[in-house]
Amino acid sequence: MQISSGFAAPGYESVRDLFDSFLAADPGYSAQVAAYHHGKVVVRLTGGPDMAPDTVTGAYSCSKGVAAMVIALLVQDGLLNLDAAVAHYWPEFAVHGKDRLLVREALSHQAGLMGLAGGIALEDFTTAAGAARLAAARPTWRPGSQFGYHALTIGIIMEELCRRTAGRSLQELYNQLIRTPHGVDFFLGLPGDHEHRYRDVLYAAAPEDQIWLDPLSLEGLNGNAPVSTIMELPNLRIVRAAGMSAAGGVGSAEGLARLYAAAATGVDGGAAFLQPGTIEAMAQEQVWGLDRSSGQDNAFAVVFMKPHPTRNFGSHRAFGHEGANAALGFADPAYALSYGYIPRRAEEGRTPGKAHRLAAEVRRSAAATLS
Repeated sequence: MQISSGFAAPGYESVRDLFDSFLAADPGYSAQVAAYHHGKVVVRLTGGPDMAPDTVTGAYSCSKGVAAMVIALLVQDGLLNLDAAVAHYWPEFAVHGKDRLLVREALSHQAGLMGLAGGIALEDFTTAAGAARLAAARPTWRPGSQFGYHALTIGIIMEELCRRTAGRSLQELYNQLIRTPHGVDFFLGLPGDHEHRYRDVLYAAAPEDQIWLDPLSLEGLNGNAPVSTIMELPNLRIVRAAGMSAAGGVGSAEGLARLYAAAATGVDGGAAFLQPGTIEAMAQEQVWGLDRSSGQDNAFAVVFMKPHPTRNFGSHRAFGHEGANAALGFADPAYALSYGYIPRRAEEGRTPGKAHRLAAEVRRSAAATLS
């Protein structure tokens, strides 16, 4: 029977028990889970075949939450105003009715720019060339009138806003301001000297009629085969090397948990790199209801996902992001918690999944330590 390796602090033994029960029930299950409470590690567990504590793998749209930390710093430093029009920073964007779209609306999936006719080459997702095409596009709906998950294009918007306001790429800003100074084991652009740590995400190829991502929003080659599903992305070196901020992030669960802790509570005795007012502004819910992309209920703050009845990962103050493989990273200021979960094999189905069940157990354990 498989058991986990790692650490669970006193009072968090039930988290380890639950994780071990997942391992016992499925010999093919591999994952990492980590949590911080008041900036201190309380859970750091790894289990399953070909998954070590230093393994890194794809986390898909958890990357958006990581990238949003850079956006939050731009807001905090006064370089980016959530209530300004996108076109104020990016004049070319002001065509086809997009001139009045606010930054907070664009970064909560309200732009109506979920993809581009003819697709976007993989190498253009992180370049000014890709951004220029998006700026010239006609939106699917009147900007700001409704929302639909911009699975990949929200990354282009974030990255261009960084170039326009800070004069540097989002990936450079993340490395210099967040990853390196705070020791975060999560990468937007995996360096070559960390490639040996990477393990491919394992996933079942979905039937064609179940691929929810419009294939026209992707244009690229994996050998001679066209990329037709988002699940392939982090397993391509071109994607994880570029670190596309919408879906190309690579890291460990401990890295995700430490990132959110460094942002919200501070780690190693240091201060949080985000001020409470910045967190409140970024974590304020912007949209809730039927998502035009997925056809399911969704809730978003500025970039970050918010908890709702079918994604119950924390209190109303929690903010984070999940990934297509069921990875999850978030902070919950109500509990002074931060959390990361990354499986090796993509998990199917809606909540409550393993990530959410483990998060709930972490939350119960944290609450019990305060009573």
